[in-house]
Amino acid sequence: MKGLSLLLTLSLLLTGCGGQAGSRQETIPADSGIVQESQIGQENSSAPAQTGLIAEQVLDGADGEIHYSYYLPDSYDSSKEYPMMVVMPGYDMMWFGEDSSGSNLDWKGFRVWTELEEEMIVVSAQLTDWGEKSARQAVELTEYFLENFSVDESRVYAAGYSAGGETMSQAVSMRPDLYAAYLHGASQWDGEFAPVAENQVAVYIFMAENDEYYGSQKARDAYDGLYAAYEEAGLSESEIEKLLQLEIPEDAYFNRLGIYDNYHGGGNVLFDDPDILNWIVQHRKNP
Repeated sequence: MKGLSLLLTLSLLLTGCGGQAGSRQETIPADSGIVQESQIGQENSSAPAQTGLIAEQVLDGADGEIHYSYYLPDSYDSSKEYPMMVVMPGYDMMWFGEDSSGSNLDWKGFRVWTELEEEMIVVSAQLTDWGEKSARQAVELTEYFLENFSVDESRVYAAGYSAGGETMSQAVSMRPDLYAAYLHGASQWDGEFAPVAENQVAVYIFMAENDEYYGSQKARDAYDGLYAAYEEAGLSESEIEKLLQLEIPEDAYFNRLGIYDNYHGGGNVLFDDPDILNWIVQHRKNP
């Protein structure tokens, strides 16, 4: 009986390791109401993909663990291709250990893309810094989903808020061939300009005029740097206008929305603006 019990225990343990090599799950309380995926990399599996919000996954990446969550539309069909958004949150929702796990799941910057009329795959990571390491991890996570899910490679988008914007501005400039458009919210641009322009990645920059953390000049500097790079790449003024947008609202804009202080945090309202969201998802990567 002891031998039989041991075999049964080993069988159960092995069954729980059904995810693709390199990716695993974190532990989520049974009463959390959040779905945990039983198998990652569904394109390489005969099992149907788990849809909805797949929370608190771990990818064993080249630069260490990448803690992430993602969303697959309920009607996800591996025979079709879906646009994908890779969005990174600010400092307060980054990875600080198990206590911080899943802190980005209710962030509107993640949720809003799951609620668009057009179905799309949405990925968000809790990274550990906002430098080159985090940018490489963002790229690696993007590539992981391109390899393992049915993604329309001409419609891969990126978005970053605050520290997440510092990360994604670098990731987009590292691999501008991956992304069709990038939403840069309440952040500073830490990437290069030329690769983004040469690959004609569309960029929307949003910053409060009186952002307490960065100040609006950083947004203007990013716009000017990108504009000059687009010109250097040979684009006309009308072509640049289709690829580059800058929005710097005054206090009155936020006051009308009930925001009278913390304009940096108020920058999250960009995710409530359907015109901005639609501007991003209308872009497609040139063949």
